[in-house]
Amino acid sequence: MAAKPPTTIQRRIVVAAGICVLAFTIIGLRLVDLALLKGGPANVGVIAQNSTVVRADIVDRNGRLLARDLPVYDLYARPQDFWNKADAARGLSQATGADETRLARAFAGKHNYVLVASQITPETRDKVMHLGLPGMEFQPSTKRFYPEGDASQVIGMTQAVSGGHGIAGIEKGLNAQLAAGKQARLSLDMRVQYALLHSLEATREKYSAKSAGGIVLNVNTGEILAMASQQDPKRADYNPLRNIMAADDYELGSVFKIFAFALALEDHRITFDTTFPVGSGFKIGKFTIHDAEHMPAVMAAKDILAESSNAGTAQIALLSGPDRQRAWLQSLGLLSSVRAEIPERARPLYPSNWGQVETATIGFGHGISVTPLAFATAAATIVNGGRRIQPTFLKQDGDRRGDQVLKPETSLKMRELLRYVVTNGTGKLADIPGYDVGGKTGSAQKNQHGRYIEHKLLTSFCAVFPVDNPRYLVFVMLDEPHGESAVMALAGHTAAPLAGDVIAHIAPMLEMPTSAAVPIPGKGNS
Repeated sequence: MAAKPPTTIQRRIVVAAGICVLAFTIIGLRLVDLALLKGGPANVGVIAQNSTVVRADIVDRNGRLLARDLPVYDLYARPQDFWNKADAARGLSQATGADETRLARAFAGKHNYVLVASQITPETRDKVMHLGLPGMEFQPSTKRFYPEGDASQVIGMTQAVSGGHGIAGIEKGLNAQLAAGKQARLSLDMRVQYALLHSLEATREKYSAKSAGGIVLNVNTGEILAMASQQDPKRADYNPLRNIMAADDYELGSVFKIFAFALALEDHRITFDTTFPVGSGFKIGKFTIHDAEHMPAVMAAKDILAESSNAGTAQIALLSGPDRQRAWLQSLGLLSSVRAEIPERARPLYPSNWGQVETATIGFGHGISVTPLAFATAAATIVNGGRRIQPTFLKQDGDRRGDQVLKPETSLKMRELLRYVVTNGTGKLADIPGYDVGGKTGSAQKNQHGRYIEHKLLTSFCAVFPVDNPRYLVFVMLDEPHGESAVMALAGHTAAPLAGDVIAHIAPMLEMPTSAAVPIPGKGNS
C-alpha cells in the first residue's frame, strides 16, 4: 500500500524543525567563537579565558598586607558594533586612559576585536559601562598590588601578566608556595622597616652619600625584621629596586675585626690586657700597616678594638694564622653565599693564596668581600652565645639557634668588648640612654680595580642591644659619606650615629626593656 504524501501541516513541522536546528547550530558556533576562538590580528592577541589564578597574599609579621592579587579586567571592543567609532575612541580614551589616536586607528581598520586596555580596575570598568557603548567585552584577570612600597626590595615583584611568576625577592623565592595559594607571613615588621628607611635616607642626604643601607636582625631566631637601602637618584646606576644588602658584596673594613678578636679569645691567645706595639705601624714582609689616626706606642687588646687599630689587629690575627683563620671564617658562613628565602645573593671574594699578609689584612677587614647580610648573620653568632643561626625572611616561633660555634664565655667577653667600644672608643655616638648598646665601627677604603682610593670610604656600624642579653642586631653602612673633614667622614661620626638613631626609634616599638649594666673590660679580665 503506497504511503500517503505528507500533509501541509507535516511539511511545515519539518521546515520549522530544520530552521530550529540551523538556528541552534549558528548560535552554538557563535558561542564557541566568543568563548574560545575569537581573536584578531597578531597585534591584538588571543583573548584570555575567564578562569584566573589567584596568587596568595604576602603579609608582615603583624598581618599587615604587603602584596595581594586584585581583580582587574582586559577590555576588548568590537568596532563593527559602534554607531560612531570616533566618539567611541574618545569616550574610551577618557574612561581608561588609553591613547585615543591608537583606538581611532584600530577601530577604523578591519579588526573584529580590539584590545582597548589591559588590567583595568573595577572602578574603570564602571566608567566604561556608563558610556553605554555596545560591543564591550571584559575578560576577568588579576593584578598584583603592593600597598607597602617601602619593602619592595625584599618583596620583589611578579611578571606583569595575570598570574605571572615571581621574578625577584620573596615573590620569586617563594613562587611555588604563593602560586599554590598559600599565604607567606614574613618576619618583616613594617614599623621597623619605616623607621630604618627614614633614618637611612636622612643620613644619606646629610652626608651626600652614594647609598645607605641597613639590616635589623633577631640574633636568636635569624628573623630579619627590616632590610632596606637608599640610593642617590642622580647616580648613573640608580636602581631603587636593587637589594644591595643581599646582592652586593663589600670590603667592610674594621667591623670585621670582631671575628679576629673572637677567634683569639676563643683560642686563649689574648686577654683584654695583652699589649702590642702599634704606634709606628706594623711591618709585614715589604708592607707596613698603618692606622688612619695617631695611636699610642703600645696598646692593650681591648683598646686596639675600641680605637680600631689596624696595626694591632693585624698582629692579633697573625696569632691565629692562615689555616685557623680561614677555617674560622668558613664556620661562620663567610666564605660561601648566604641562603635565605630571597634569590638575591652574591659569592664572597677572598684570596686563593691565603698567606701571612692576607691573614693580617683580612683581620682588619680588607682583602675579603662579603654581603652585609652575610656579615650580620656571622656577627649575630658572635654575640648570641656563640650559636649559628640561619637568616630568614619568614616569621618564626621560639629560639632557632643551631650548632655551637663559639664558647658561651667567649661570646660574653665579646659583648663586653663591644660595649667598651661604645663607652670608651669609636662607637660613642651610637650609645642610646637606657640601652647598653654594644658595637663596632668600620671605615674601609674603597677598592676600585685593585687599588684602594684615598678618601673614598665605605663606613659601617654593627650594633647589638641590649648587650647584656642580646636580642637584636642593627647593621648600617654608608657608601662614600662626605664629612666636613676626613676625620668627620669616618664611621664613628657617620655610621655610629645612624645606628643609634635606628635603635632609638625601634627599641620602643619592639617593647624592649632597658638593659642591665654590663661589666666594662678592665684589668684582670681574661
